[in-house]
Amino acid sequence: MSGEIRDILVIGGGINGVGIAADAAGRGLSVTLCEMNDLASATSSNSSKLIHGGLRYLEYHEYRLVREALAEREVLLKKAPHIIEPLRIRLPHQAHLRPAWLIRIGLFLYDHLSKRNLLKGSHSVKFGDSDPLNNTLRKGFEFSDARVDDARLVILNAFEARNQGAEIKTRSRCVEAVRVNELWKVTLENQLTGSSETLYARALVNAAGPWVSHLFNDALKVQPEKQIRLVKGSHIIVPKIHTQTEAYMLQNEDERIVFVIPYEEDFSLIGTTDVEHEGDPGAAEISTEEVDYLIEITNQYFKAKLAAKDIVATYSGVRPLISDESENAQAVTRDYTFELSSDGNQAPLLSIYGGKITTYRKLAEAVVDRLSPFFPLMTAPWTATQHLPGGDFSDRRAHSQSLARELPWLPSSLCERYTRTYGTLCKTFLQGVKNIDDMGEHLGGGLYQREVDYLFESEWAKSAEDILWRRTKLGLVLTDSEQDALNQYILQTYGLEIALESQQCA
Repeated sequence: MSGEIRDILVIGGGINGVGIAADAAGRGLSVTLCEMNDLASATSSNSSKLIHGGLRYLEYHEYRLVREALAEREVLLKKAPHIIEPLRIRLPHQAHLRPAWLIRIGLFLYDHLSKRNLLKGSHSVKFGDSDPLNNTLRKGFEFSDARVDDARLVILNAFEARNQGAEIKTRSRCVEAVRVNELWKVTLENQLTGSSETLYARALVNAAGPWVSHLFNDALKVQPEKQIRLVKGSHIIVPKIHTQTEAYMLQNEDERIVFVIPYEEDFSLIGTTDVEHEGDPGAAEISTEEVDYLIEITNQYFKAKLAAKDIVATYSGVRPLISDESENAQAVTRDYTFELSSDGNQAPLLSIYGGKITTYRKLAEAVVDRLSPFFPLMTAPWTATQHLPGGDFSDRRAHSQSLARELPWLPSSLCERYTRTYGTLCKTFLQGVKNIDDMGEHLGGGLYQREVDYLFESEWAKSAEDILWRRTKLGLVLTDSEQDALNQYILQTYGLEIALESQQCA
C-alpha cells in the first residue's frame, strides 16, 4: 500500500458532505471530500432557498426538528450575513383550510419553541386594495424566517473545509470502496479525464444524498442499511408578480403549501411540489402537471395572473427522505438519521439519511461526534460561532456602501451583488483593480473576466453552468449569445467545454 492515509473520506459534495468535511477538518482530522459532479449540483442547489424552522412540520408533530431548526436559523444568520438574510412571510387566511385559532397556536409555538434574538415575532395582518392579493383575501398572518443562497452555502462550507486543511475533489466519482487491513481502500474516477486514483481512509462517510442507496449497491456492493423515499420538489421562476419585500405562503385544498418568494431583485420564486420520484435523481425535471399546479394556486391568490409562457426558468430537486409509513409525500419526515457500521476492528462506515438544509450544521456536528471514539485526539466542536468565509461583517448595506466608497468606479449594482454573493471574499478578485477596465472582458450581466477567473481558480468552477446557476444566478439575465461567449472564454482559457443546461436554475 502506498499513498497518504486520510482520517475521513466524505462521499458527496452537497450541504451535508461539505458541512461534515469542514467540521471534521476544523477538529484536527485529515479529510478528503469527493463529489462526482459539481458542488451543490443536485438537491442542495434546488431547494426553496429558505432557512426556516418549518412551520408546517408542526402539523405532523415534528417538535424536536422544528426546535432545532429554529435554533439553527439564529446561528446561520450570524454565520453568513452575506448569503442569508431575514425574510418576512405572509400567510393569507382561508378559514375553510385551517382555522385562525390553529394558525395562531402554530405561530405562538414557532415564536417560542427556541430562543429568538434576530427576528421579529408573528402578528396578524389586514390586506387592502394596495396589496397584491385578490380582493377576497382580507386577513392573514405574518411571521419571520430567512432566505439563503443555497448553492453558495455549499460552496462556502467547502471553502471553509479547505481553509481547515481538507482536500476537495470535484468531478471525482467513487466507483469502489472496500475494507482492507482496517482501512477503506477507495477508487475514484475523474469524470473529466477518465483517469482513476486510489485513496485510503480510516473512516468513510456516505453523504451522497439521493444517491446514498446507490453508493451501497454500486461501490460498496452491499445492501443499504435503511430505505429512503425520493421526493421531487419543483419550482418555477417568473418575473416578479409584486413589488413588496415579503414572501407569501399559500395554502392549498390538498393541505400542501406553496411559497412565493422575492428572488434576485427582478423575479419571483414559486414552489415547491412534493411528488414521489423514481429513477436517476440527476434526471429530475418539472412536469407539466407540476407547472399547472404551481400556476393554478398562485393565480388563486394573486391579482397578477401567470401563464406557462411567463416562466423564465425551472428547477427540480430530489430529496432523500427517511422512509416511513406516511401515505403522502408531503407528510414524510424531514428529520435526519445516520447509521454507523463497524464490527470489531473494521474501519467505520457512517451513512446519512434524510435531513434539510437548515439543520446541516447540527447534522455535521453530530456525525463527527459519532466518529469521535475512532479519533480520540479530535478537538471540540467549533462551527457554531465561526463565520463562513466572507461573512465577517454584520450588515449587508453597510458593507456594500463601504465597498462603494473604497472602489468608487465600481457600479452600485455590482457592490450589492458582490456583497450578497461573496461578502469580504470579493476583495480577493478586486485586489489591485484600479478601474472597470482592469476587470477584463465584460461577458454580460455584470460578469467580468476577473470574477470568472476567481471562480475557476478558487471556487472549483469548471463550466459556464457552474458559474451561471450555482456560483451566481446570472443565468437568469445573460442572453444566449452572452452565455455562448462565456463558454468560449472558458474553452480558450481553461480548455474545458461542458454543456450548459440553460433552463436549469439553482
